[in-house]
Amino acid sequence: MNSRPLPGSVAPKGNPGAAAQLPDYTVYVLASWHKITAMLVGGTLLWAIGYLFYHNGLLSLLLAPGGAYAPRILRDYLHRRRRAALNLQFKQMLFSLSSSLSAGRSVENAFREAVQDLLMLDPEGDSDMISELNIICARMEYGQPVEEALNDFSKRAGMEDVERFADVFSVCKRTGGDLVEIVRRTSTIIGEKLDMQQEIAVSIAQKKFEAKALLVSPLIMVTFMSLTAGDYMQPMYTGAGIAISTLALGLLFLCCLWTSKIMNIPL
Repeated sequence: MNSRPLPGSVAPKGNPGAAAQLPDYTVYVLASWHKITAMLVGGTLLWAIGYLFYHNGLLSLLLAPGGAYAPRILRDYLHRRRRAALNLQFKQMLFSLSSSLSAGRSVENAFREAVQDLLMLDPEGDSDMISELNIICARMEYGQPVEEALNDFSKRAGMEDVERFADVFSVCKRTGGDLVEIVRRTSTIIGEKLDMQQEIAVSIAQKKFEAKALLVSPLIMVTFMSLTAGDYMQPMYTGAGIAISTLALGLLFLCCLWTSKIMNIPL
């Protein structure tokens, strides 16, 4: 998993230019034990599904290698969750900057104050945005312009909102524009965008739940029939029944992939 600098021990304090030590939010690397655990859980789950349809332990093992794709699924899920959390924390940071600049604080002090404001929301201080603010503050202490630190963060974040803010901030610093108004407008626009994204996510959450319920319902039905009418289901485990079960499993997995693709709506 990507290393995350802690607030009390920021990696680049001794060397502000050590970009290689900083986290890259465009990728997500699972720890070895996460990969192994995901493969074991995925393989066991697929074996259990195969046994439910075949009632043959050896035949069900043919599905177990599919667990090799489980780490990729887990990685993508954790990556999306991390970026969503970073986006929300960035919005909170902008509101803090806007308040501090409106109160007459300098840009440098506004970033330092933003750390304290975010610590009030996350007392443990282990969020990515707090780590990035600590990195920015450390670079400012070593004489690096704040706009350069922001540009480096925007490149590593790979997020449109962060890149736009960094560009506007840099231009404003060079041309002497109204930084308070720029930050206020930017925070308002990004906040409205995030609110809209959250509304869309809530509106499709029910459809995602319904899709998952439809995918699980065949497994529940087969389990119920196997427990209550074993003799009735016995022909499904021999001869042509195995071919029918294989076809049903294939269609179920295709539906799962199709549903995942449809429900994966970028916001």
